[in-house]
Amino acid sequence: MTGRVYLDWNATAPIRPEAREAVLSALDAVGNPSSVHAEGRAAKALVEKAREQVALLAGCNPVEVVFTSGATEAAAVLANLPDGHDVLVDPTAHDCLLAHWRMGGARPDGHTLAMGLANSETGVVTEPGAKGADGWEYGARRADFLLLDVVQAVGRIPFAFSWSGADFAILSAHKVGGPKGVGALIVRDGLDITPLSLGGGQEKGRRSGTENVAGIAGFGAAAAAALADQDAGRWEQVAVLRDRLEQRICESSPETVVAGRDARRLPNTTCLVTAGWKGETQVMQMDLAGFAVSAGSACSSGKVRASRVLQAMGYDETAAASAIRVSIGVTTTMDEVDRFAEAWIAARARQRARAA
Repeated sequence: MTGRVYLDWNATAPIRPEAREAVLSALDAVGNPSSVHAEGRAAKALVEKAREQVALLAGCNPVEVVFTSGATEAAAVLANLPDGHDVLVDPTAHDCLLAHWRMGGARPDGHTLAMGLANSETGVVTEPGAKGADGWEYGARRADFLLLDVVQAVGRIPFAFSWSGADFAILSAHKVGGPKGVGALIVRDGLDITPLSLGGGQEKGRRSGTENVAGIAGFGAAAAAALADQDAGRWEQVAVLRDRLEQRICESSPETVVAGRDARRLPNTTCLVTAGWKGETQVMQMDLAGFAVSAGSACSSGKVRASRVLQAMGYDETAAASAIRVSIGVTTTMDEVDRFAEAWIAARARQRARAA
């Protein structure tokens, strides 16, 4: 079997048939969800159905779901917190959270801790722990509020906003097989926020602007399908393929390290560190061989630099610049994993020969 093989699910998952169908159907809904006539109510019903579907995936109350243009916009809630709130961001967090790092560090106790539940580059899962009497503990600091980036986690590992203790969470539709350009901010019920955008007061005044009905409908359908996959144990099957890939690679190249291998990880993510073999070179060689992988977060594409995530984990700059991420999914086959392993092993052999 030949043809290109897509192994970059953490950048974006292939759109699910259910999401495609929901998007196309919603495009025929002519009404504005804010209109009170029949057409408007029909469009509103699509939005509210999706809100319930996303809430089920996130384990929260539907009233806590605020639809946005994506996780990056949802993360902007950090910039909209009341005056006097500092933000502490974990150094391995996604760029959309680290963009608010400049707000932190001025106070001895940060008011809001922002962190990723599952890292997009390594797949390592970091639990926030329990909230103590003095708030969330982060090193020597304390935070009163917690924002969790669960973009990579939901639908792949068990998660429920309701038992996480978090005050905010951010999600992205295209990571679970929905359309690009739509996401959600989860806001704990009863917690007031400054609106993400001002205008007509949509999303209960928390994010104005006419809703992206088709995108939201697709998000909802993808969320429902993702939850069904998780409940059916399909990601446990994905973990078997991930382990097979890592075993083949490490047996052929003992000097290659799987970042975070001994930690709890997402079932689909492998970060291969081969010091001295640049990650971007590997990505290009694999692309020419017919495989789509990446050298890190897709939101950092075009920036040739060492992975700050790996550096935060203790890898030196050379090693941090020598990593690729292979992220697979529920439609990935054993044949595709084996073909990639063979192509990578062959490229590694050529690289060794040139370096000799």
